[in-house]
Amino acid sequence: MTVPLRILLVGSGGREHALAWKLAQSPLVGHIWVAPGNGGTARGVNKVENVSIDSADFSSLVNFAVEKSVDLVVPGPEQPLVDGIETQFRKVGIPCFGPSESAARMEGSKTFSKDFMKRHNIPTAEYENFTSYEEAKAYVASVNHHVVIKASGLAAGKGVLIPTSKDEAYAALKEILEDRAFGDAGDEVVVEEFLEGDELSILAFSDGYTVIDLPPAQDHKRIFDGDNGPNTGGMGTYAPAPVATPAIIDEIRRTVLKPTIDGMRKDGYPFVGLLFTGIMLTASGPKVLEYNVRFGDPETQSVLPLLSKDTDLAEIFLACVEHRLDSITIKTTNQFGVTVVGSAEGYPGKYSKNDEITIDPLESDDTFIFHAGTSRTSEGKLVSSGGRVIAASAVADTLEEAVKKAYVGMSKIHLKNMHYRKDIAYRAFRDTKPKEENILTYAKSGVNIENGNTLVERIKPSVKATARPGADAELGGFGGLFDLKAAGFKDPLLVAATDGIGTKVKIAQLSGIHNTVGIDLVAMNVNDLVVQGAEPLMFLDYYACSKLDVDAAAAFVSGVAEGCLRAGCALVGGETAEMPGIYHGDDYDAGGTAIGAVERGYTLPDLDSMSAGDVLLGLASDGVHSNGFSLVRKIVEHAGLAYDQQAPWDPSTSVQESLLTPTRIYVKTLLPAIREHLIVGMAHITGGGLVENVPRMLPKHLSASIDATTWDVLPVFKWLGKAGNVPKSDILKTFNLGIGMVLTVKPDNVERVVKVLSEGGEKVCVIGNLVDAPSQESRCVVKNSENLY
Repeated sequence: MTVPLRILLVGSGGREHALAWKLAQSPLVGHIWVAPGNGGTARGVNKVENVSIDSADFSSLVNFAVEKSVDLVVPGPEQPLVDGIETQFRKVGIPCFGPSESAARMEGSKTFSKDFMKRHNIPTAEYENFTSYEEAKAYVASVNHHVVIKASGLAAGKGVLIPTSKDEAYAALKEILEDRAFGDAGDEVVVEEFLEGDELSILAFSDGYTVIDLPPAQDHKRIFDGDNGPNTGGMGTYAPAPVATPAIIDEIRRTVLKPTIDGMRKDGYPFVGLLFTGIMLTASGPKVLEYNVRFGDPETQSVLPLLSKDTDLAEIFLACVEHRLDSITIKTTNQFGVTVVGSAEGYPGKYSKNDEITIDPLESDDTFIFHAGTSRTSEGKLVSSGGRVIAASAVADTLEEAVKKAYVGMSKIHLKNMHYRKDIAYRAFRDTKPKEENILTYAKSGVNIENGNTLVERIKPSVKATARPGADAELGGFGGLFDLKAAGFKDPLLVAATDGIGTKVKIAQLSGIHNTVGIDLVAMNVNDLVVQGAEPLMFLDYYACSKLDVDAAAAFVSGVAEGCLRAGCALVGGETAEMPGIYHGDDYDAGGTAIGAVERGYTLPDLDSMSAGDVLLGLASDGVHSNGFSLVRKIVEHAGLAYDQQAPWDPSTSVQESLLTPTRIYVKTLLPAIREHLIVGMAHITGGGLVENVPRMLPKHLSASIDATTWDVLPVFKWLGKAGNVPKSDILKTFNLGIGMVLTVKPDNVERVVKVLSEGGEKVCVIGNLVDAPSQESRCVVKNSENLY
């Protein structure tokens, strides 16, 4: 008779409880110790008991295992594996179901795993590795796609940042590489292409040669319904995910799983254990997001109950460590598994602990409760001790029934202010329709043509009001026409600019104020035209959303039309795109293109005319304009302000109304001075602030010397600087600080230019002058910047 197996299971989460639960069902298993375990494994029933040894205390774990004649060690979390727990037990002759320290680098170092994928032609996102902030920043600036930034080492599930703009990406790089937000885990970063599609979690057993995958799962990382809020360790899963068709799974096995296991063996670190592969189903096929070298949590709680009753988990583990996985058969049921995770109040931020938990009796044999962040008091009372506290899992013949059973299970758990998502598996149901409605139309795909037509009729009057000589500004055609001769040009050069609004649009969406960002869209483009000496002639806009809100879109386009009127250009066309699946909820984004003209020989800047001693004039801005809003939003959040609250820098208005003040359009006041040839250069102060925009109008041998005391810094910038503890050097490179346009003027023309612009309504001041450039590193020096705020 075979001696029953004695197993030491290392870890304390929901994954470990599920593993202990499944291993205890094996007739091969005699006893299971869980170190340190949780409140669910502490009951001392059905072969399972806790042992009070920390998962990082390898010496005590090894001594305990030797003393108890342990036959097999099963590490649950990643950290012990990365730290080499397998080596410690191999030294004393105890097999470990888990990879060696060398193989665990596939999770321990994202740089290592990405280089492995490149070496073995395993499909993944484009990427580069960096240890230098400046080099990483230059790479981000050079690519056209959105990026994901990952701390290379283990960062407790928090080291993956998904910026929405270049500025946010630079801030993320600084946070990891320079501010050391993730400690040593951030010594190196991986900057990779942001992939779009459905995610899959593939859990697969391997003995170093054979690889056998389990039903594909889909995780829910965000804390709130609809995949909103911050990332967590996982708020629920379901398996198998219907999106993973047999053809897709075959492709993943052929292009990912087998090449991975073969590649690791050929490279000298064969993989033994459970390989967890995160997959993104992109338009060009499955691509690897990352590898984990252990069971996932909460994927394990959904997948293990799907193993058939005659499939023994302990036998699988033994077959893996003995390199004979091909000798056994692993069967799964045709059912669905669902897990719903309950978290403590405040998670994933600071959360409550030591709250009592009670659990009513379950009504179904197919519903299970798995503990994670729980513990037992000395009196045996169950209390919370972690962020993700407890979960309910269920299996059923249909996904719908499994979801219902899991939520019934959650209703049996009583914990003060427990939070859990109410939409687990919603992605699987998003495209399902009752049979009588299973006819696909454009409207059913999320695009409403009638709403689009309604919008066109709503905005026609606003658009028509922008008509000017040379253009009719009439919607409905395939493009916009402009007659340059009718506008009075003789030998013109065309000038074009294209831009967007940036993350300022987020505040518009939150506040429901949409017209001012329409003005911003025009302003960012036409101001970039006029600095080249060009008159803006026509404008085209692009508005993209998940579901067309006619009122919001009409307000936005009315703002675009208002911006065109302020700039004197015609709104000749545009595009409104409904793209469900790309955008979500009430999100929208917009871009625009302005086209203008300037007579040949009169383009700006006139570099040959500039010389040391030329005067720099500053034109006042109306506020933050449209740059730096990723930082603005962080400061507002840091200060605990709501957007509808009174603005601390201006009690006469609200935060949102002040921040949504549109970018000032300088076109009509500048054109008269341009036509008199009174200006030799201009710089629109946008992203990069004064120090990065002013040099763009200067020849290489000249530099700008600016005195920060020559104009009044607007109160909003002073508040942002103080509230965010923003270094002066950073704020100079981010905001306009009250100067929205800088002109270079010959000293003899200063009086005339100031008069012309003042009569046009501009507030003008002398802010500095040009000097010989001491070096290419100091093309714009702002003196007295310590007095900004």
